[in-house]
Amino acid sequence: MAEVINMPRLSDTMEEGVVAKWLKQKGDKVEEGDILAEIETDKATMEFESFYEGVLLHIGVEEGETAPVDQLLAIIGEEGEDISDQLNGSGASESKSDKEDKKSSEIDNEESNDEEKTDEKEESSSDDSGIPEGVEIITMPRLSDTMEEGTVATWLKQEGDTIEEGDILAEIETDKATMEFESFYSGTLLKIGVAEGETAKVDKLLAIIGPEGTDVSGISGDSPKASKAETKSSKEEKDAKADTDKEETSSKSSTTSDGKRIFVSPLAKKMAEEKGIDLSEVDGSGDNGRIVKKDIENFKPSATSKKETAQTNEAPTVQPYVPAGEESFEETKNSQMRKTIAKRLGESKFSAPHYYLTVEINMEHAMSSRSQINQMPDVKVSYNDMVIKAAAMALRKHPQVNSQWDGDKTKVANHIHMGVAVAVDEGLLVPVLKFADQMSLTQIGGNVKSLAGKARNKKITPDEMSGSTFTVSNLGMFGITEFTSIINQPNSSILSIGAIVEKPVVKNGEIVVGHTMKVTMANDHRTVDGATGAQFLQTFKTYMENPVTMLA
Repeated sequence: MAEVINMPRLSDTMEEGVVAKWLKQKGDKVEEGDILAEIETDKATMEFESFYEGVLLHIGVEEGETAPVDQLLAIIGEEGEDISDQLNGSGASESKSDKEDKKSSEIDNEESNDEEKTDEKEESSSDDSGIPEGVEIITMPRLSDTMEEGTVATWLKQEGDTIEEGDILAEIETDKATMEFESFYSGTLLKIGVAEGETAKVDKLLAIIGPEGTDVSGISGDSPKASKAETKSSKEEKDAKADTDKEETSSKSSTTSDGKRIFVSPLAKKMAEEKGIDLSEVDGSGDNGRIVKKDIENFKPSATSKKETAQTNEAPTVQPYVPAGEESFEETKNSQMRKTIAKRLGESKFSAPHYYLTVEINMEHAMSSRSQINQMPDVKVSYNDMVIKAAAMALRKHPQVNSQWDGDKTKVANHIHMGVAVAVDEGLLVPVLKFADQMSLTQIGGNVKSLAGKARNKKITPDEMSGSTFTVSNLGMFGITEFTSIINQPNSSILSIGAIVEKPVVKNGEIVVGHTMKVTMANDHRTVDGATGAQFLQTFKTYMENPVTMLA
């Protein structure tokens, strides 16, 4: 029988959700645990997975549309199954309580035929009864599709601290990035299950939140699943208070230095913290002067506050003292990101047969064109933006380079998603500029700057780092004239960009001063032959030496 999936309540205060993106389409086969869609709540964009197997028969809310909690979101069933009853409302209107009654009756029937199951149920219920009322169990979240374990980089709250819904609890290192993890509950942080620097599997006990003074010594990290069952019953009791408490919770955030209360939504408060904005300087446009999302987005700090922020951020660095003539080492535990980078680079280097092609490009026209473009008001184009644009256009003419090896077949992408290597404190991240060939130079520049800033500030999402078909790595700004890179798999190629150097060149039979740049391309010989790679570089060189052709 077809299963009706309604808009989920992904946070305690969520009343409606927006489908940001469908990751499955009508007619697609769905496995239990597959990510169906990305849903924007009042707090964040979250992945929503399927708890059923079958075929996606119907999509009830299109991308970009908003729907209230419990409205029909999708229907999953057997291929060709008649879902007219569900579409007419009999399935979609089925309430959660109806489903629970139905499930309980099915369980009762099974229990009457199987005594062992009954014993297991009794054991489970007796375990659950050990969870104190009002206590919420928080487990290690799955923050990316490939995440199997996470490392707690920093706890921003400590045991005994008061937690408000929306507060950032910790920074968690995944296999892709370090991400902030917020609380969906209010209360006191009663227990921390994973200490800073420690690694835990997904779904292991991370923390416990509940009423102050509650004894949680009997709750161990080995039984988070049993704990979850009890939290549902306590949550039902809390739901009765939710309507009356919601307005107070959403407004209750902070006060100014003179004691004046500030009314701010949880999302606006979180955004202000991320941007370092003092809420006392923001004028709220909501009811009773309440600060909302658009107020933070449109906020422009005064010159005084900018100066104060700059002074606050200045901190002297103290170098450790090392006695002369003494041998010593300083050990630093490898972060989850560093370990993942090492693993993937090793896999790429040892599995893909790399070969390298280098070409030297005359940059005179590129330098002149960039200078003229940047004379326009509010326009700033870098050489890296020109490289990305030229590479994207060259890929259109040489699609074989825009490919990936997949065992018994080679996949050639019809879309062009450019990965741009960005150095961060803990290693290297590759934000992805999607459909780069369809962007102008100024669009490329703005998007690259935004993604690079997110990467360095640990605000980048897994979706913004996935799906690249080709990668560019630029070390020219460090004075490196030539280097080779390891292919960012599953890409087939990566372009290494050196510095522009002033040197003697031969022009019209005479030696003159010129400006050149060396570019080295690493290719996977399984998918990109030498001649194919050379032809790509020739096209790339033509675009760079004649920038006007990129504007056509």
